[in-house]
Amino acid sequence: MNRLFAVTLLAVLTTPVWAAPRTVTLSVPTMDCPVCPITVKKALTTVPGVTQAEVNFDKRVAIVTFDDARTNVDALTQATRNAGYPSTLAGGTK
Repeated sequence: MNRLFAVTLLAVLTTPVWAAPRTVTLSVPTMDCPVCPITVKKALTTVPGVTQAEVNFDKRVAIVTFDDARTNVDALTQATRNAGYPSTLAGGTK
């Protein structure tokens, strides 16, 4: 019985924790032309772990879905900043 408990405990402790997809909205207020969203989207989609990026020029936001085990909001905002479009977290996460 103790051996079964030990094996079960070992299996639970060594099982990988699965990452959850997260979606965030970034405010990108410096987009000032209709071509800007192309640059912002390209910057975001090159971040490892990003699975989708939709950029709305009229609302000046980017909605980004990513694997939270591979990247985070800081990496996303750094990517837009490096592309010339500073961003901040605009809303909560899903």
